[in-house]
Amino acid sequence: MSSLFSRRTHMGNGEEAMLMAEDHGPDLINSQDLRRQCSISRSSSAYYHCEEQEREHMMAHESLDYLPSHSKVYKKWLQEKTYRNEWDRWLLMGLIGTAVGMLGFLVHQIIDSLIKLKWDLVEKYLQDGNIHMTWLCVLASGLAMVVFSSGSVLFFCPAGSPSGLPEIIGYLNGTSLQHLFNIKTFLGTFVSCVLAVASGLFCGPEGPMIHLGALVGCGLSQLQSDALGMHLPIFTRFRNSADKRSFITAGAGAGIASVFRAPIGGLLFTFEEVSSFWDIRLAWQTFFCCLMATFTTDLLSSSLYGFVYRGHFGFFEAEKRIIFWVKNLLDLNVLAFIPTILLGMLGGLLGALFVSLNIKINKLRMQFFNSIPKLSLRKASKLLETVLILVCTTTVTVYLPYFFPCTPVTTARNNSEIINQFKREISEYRCSSSTWIGPDGIKYSNQTFNQAAALLVENGKQGITYLLKRGTHEEFGYSSLCTALAFYFILSCWTAGSAVASGVVIPMLYTGALYGRIIGLILVSIFGVQTNEYGAWIDPGLFAAIGAASFFSGVSRLTISLTVIMVEITNDVQSLLLIMVAVMVAKIVGDLFNASLYSSLLKLKCIPYLDVEPFVHHRRKWLNLELFSARDVMEPGVKVLHLKENVASLARLLASTSHGGFPVVCRPKPEHPEVFQGTIKRFELCMLLENEQIFEPETNGESFSSSLLSYEKITVEKLPNLSRLTTLLNRYATDPQYQQLFINLEPYINRSAMSVQAHFSLQRTYIIFRTLGLRHLTVVDPQNQVVGVITRKDLMPFPLEERLRLQLASQSPDVADSGNNGMLSYNRICFLTMNRKA
Repeated sequence: MSSLFSRRTHMGNGEEAMLMAEDHGPDLINSQDLRRQCSISRSSSAYYHCEEQEREHMMAHESLDYLPSHSKVYKKWLQEKTYRNEWDRWLLMGLIGTAVGMLGFLVHQIIDSLIKLKWDLVEKYLQDGNIHMTWLCVLASGLAMVVFSSGSVLFFCPAGSPSGLPEIIGYLNGTSLQHLFNIKTFLGTFVSCVLAVASGLFCGPEGPMIHLGALVGCGLSQLQSDALGMHLPIFTRFRNSADKRSFITAGAGAGIASVFRAPIGGLLFTFEEVSSFWDIRLAWQTFFCCLMATFTTDLLSSSLYGFVYRGHFGFFEAEKRIIFWVKNLLDLNVLAFIPTILLGMLGGLLGALFVSLNIKINKLRMQFFNSIPKLSLRKASKLLETVLILVCTTTVTVYLPYFFPCTPVTTARNNSEIINQFKREISEYRCSSSTWIGPDGIKYSNQTFNQAAALLVENGKQGITYLLKRGTHEEFGYSSLCTALAFYFILSCWTAGSAVASGVVIPMLYTGALYGRIIGLILVSIFGVQTNEYGAWIDPGLFAAIGAASFFSGVSRLTISLTVIMVEITNDVQSLLLIMVAVMVAKIVGDLFNASLYSSLLKLKCIPYLDVEPFVHHRRKWLNLELFSARDVMEPGVKVLHLKENVASLARLLASTSHGGFPVVCRPKPEHPEVFQGTIKRFELCMLLENEQIFEPETNGESFSSSLLSYEKITVEKLPNLSRLTTLLNRYATDPQYQQLFINLEPYINRSAMSVQAHFSLQRTYIIFRTLGLRHLTVVDPQNQVVGVITRKDLMPFPLEERLRLQLASQSPDVADSGNNGMLSYNRICFLTMNRKA
């Protein structure tokens, strides 16, 4: 494997092409067009097996340092700041939470208004029984929305599909993804999300809301935008990688808190799934941010519905605030754990099946679109796919209920609540009902309703509400539940990953609630409707909630946050233990077959990601990384810099390599060898070269008299003017006068750069790298001389496995798995000889 620091890049387009590649990563949607299939085998599901045309796009992702460079100019900048004055950080967290809460309110209100408008337009046709005109009108309105939804993703913000959550996870793990946080992505994702859900596709707004919350966190904390030409001079101290990621983490948590009205769930979701770096201070601040997001959404929702003021501002009604409110809590019996364990196993199996099918569909989708050479035709084909999905979904939604008869409401709750609950389904599908006012002045009804319409006509959120209601033992039969389960499972699996900003949380909850209610109905069929307190737990609504949690866990493999979210969105504290058991069983069973959906999407998109623990196997056995050392995976032959570096040599080095950073060495005494002093990043060197006033001729003294550049001036996330820098590098490399000029790098190098000795444990090396969020780790010998460098991409699953295979083969040639020689040699081309950047 060629060294990250010693490799030279050969290109035909000159230095500018190299610099452009350094600054611009692949688009998150169009990267699907540029990437080939990335196969993930179950036996090595933690490893990447990417084909050769994929390698450049995987390695094009830049890495991020979590902590800023601890240089002299950084310490000088810190001295000018007020130490531990955190009021502005808490203020920003509150502002982010409030903004995300308002955004969540807007998303829900727009979606509800568009859905109501769509069905109000066809109500006359439904009452007249004109099913074909109903289908045509619903399809026409849905097509208008889905075309704009997909178009906003494909033609306005290529980074907006499918939901942005895998990209957020990858970014917070330390991978720099271009176009992920900008105003176009925000607007396109927002428009695409609300139109996709309102169009009738089987999806939800949860995933995009997490992305939108992260965008708000990034935008409000940085207060600068190249697209808008805006660079406000406030909150500048937060313009660093560590603080930026903290605000993005809080914004993502606020997104889930707002959409579910679950502040604790949002906090735990970011802790368990989204964030890779966590501490107690960030937990407090994210907690506050989620609190403000939920409070803002609740406050606005208390009096506004459909953007019309309804009064009672600030009055938080439980039925409105808790999205799947369960009114009647049930006393439980230990026997309830038996069907709960069964539901957990079923959730793990179906969840693993959902993940497997979705990944296969996305691979086929990529292969098909990659076969279309013209970009405009490729985008048009993606848009047509979403149209096809909508046609299938609308056909199921409109025509399927007509195959089901009207059935009476078999609940004792014959009051106005039932009338309102099924009002739309009854009116649309000609199910007659009669109402009267009883002697007690209460309106009663002996109404009927269409079971399939109740489950499919509106969005999945309303269907979940029906399924989770208690005391409705026989309102939904086997035929309607099984039919809805089959169609919803297939169509939601197909929709996830299409060219719209969509989420899978509502489909996961809905699918699980369907088969959970089926299990509950089987118990009712066996034991009958129990009215005594000891048998009241045999309720289909209870098992619908448990099934929803089990399938959610089977797909996402979440445990702690999922349990809390389920309690917060249902208010069913009584079922806490049952939900915990179902979630744990579903996760255990699902992990036997494949990784979670989000982990699988990270691998499918080839986004570099470091897991908490490295999992490397050889010949079907897991390798203990404590038995290996840092020298086994390091890159030898490192290009190093000196404290005083020649300008021309430095320009040639930057023009001929794409390394993300360089170790800096010096001789303590003339007779001593060069020892490691620290590191300096590529962008810092580029910014130094743009300021000729710091160039000075060679001196025999130990220090230069040049003025220092400020920390803000050299700390950038991308180069401001690539063409100008390319011209400067060419001039520096060819003009003889710069052969005599030098730069003093000493004030700018990271003096606290981590280093380990070559014999250091590889397991502990990985832990240090992952815990501190490093980008480079220098390897030294006992004399502190640089002997190698380890980067994030050296510790990616497949490169790490391949390095250790080669190490074992060199120790004992017969150890190598001969059955995999063809696969290893091919992948070795992809991973060990690729143009690599850290």
